[in-house]
Amino acid sequence: MSVSDFLNAIKNDQVREDCRAIAHMMQDATNAEPKMCGASIVGFVDYKHQHAGSRQINRILIAFSPRKQNITLYLMPDFEQENDLRLLLDQLGKHSCGQSCCLYIKRLSDVDVPTLQKIIETTVRRVRETEREMNQ
Repeated sequence: MSVSDFLNAIKNDQVREDCRAIAHMMQDATNAEPKMCGASIVGFVDYKHQHAGSRQINRILIAFSPRKQNITLYLMPDFEQENDLRLLLDQLGKHSCGQSCCLYIKRLSDVDVPTLQKIIETTVRRVRETEREMNQ
């Protein structure tokens, strides 16, 4: 299924529009086209991760998924530990975090959208910086 078909199939009008807006934010931050990662995750930018033993594997830089309870944004691992991201999360509005890389929001109207955009941009920048450091 294409990303467009996937997003168009979201039954809830508000969730569908919120997901389109999130896709646009992530596309702006990554300068990449979205692609489906499995049946329900929209991801951006495959990048090469240098694995031990010089093996490279593809990874998704950032992603999101409309889940039953929330829209889940998949950010960098342990993003809550980053000082500037933690400060942005304090300004975001109604959200929750789970596991090491998940940010949950119910709808965009619950959060400060410019702050969410900064979180997305910071995540993309940090993952790219980390990847460059690992490959040096």
